[in-house]
Amino acid sequence: MESMGKKKPRRPRRSFTPEFKAEIVGLCRRGDRSVGQVAKDFELTETAVRDWVKQAGVDAGERNGLTSAEREELAALRRENRRLREDVDVLKRATAFFAKETR
Repeated sequence: MESMGKKKPRRPRRSFTPEFKAEIVGLCRRGDRSVGQVAKDFELTETAVRDWVKQAGVDAGERNGLTSAEREELAALRRENRRLREDVDVLKRATAFFAKETR
């Protein structure tokens, strides 16, 4: 039995091109090999490959969910919303500071 306190070291986060992901999804959809086998052959995590296959189904309209374009737009809107909230906070503080100074 492995020692309880030791954790497996994490490998660094990798990024993959859309073309590579499409190729992996194509291999999985062909049905020659299972998702697990494709993941093992390309040294990928099975979860990542399953997510790619699922997202490809959503993008193709075969499944319900947010398309990749919608996900990107949502992420951009969330970033913008966060920035705008920070701007409002700064303006509130500046207003309070100048209101205090003019008294």
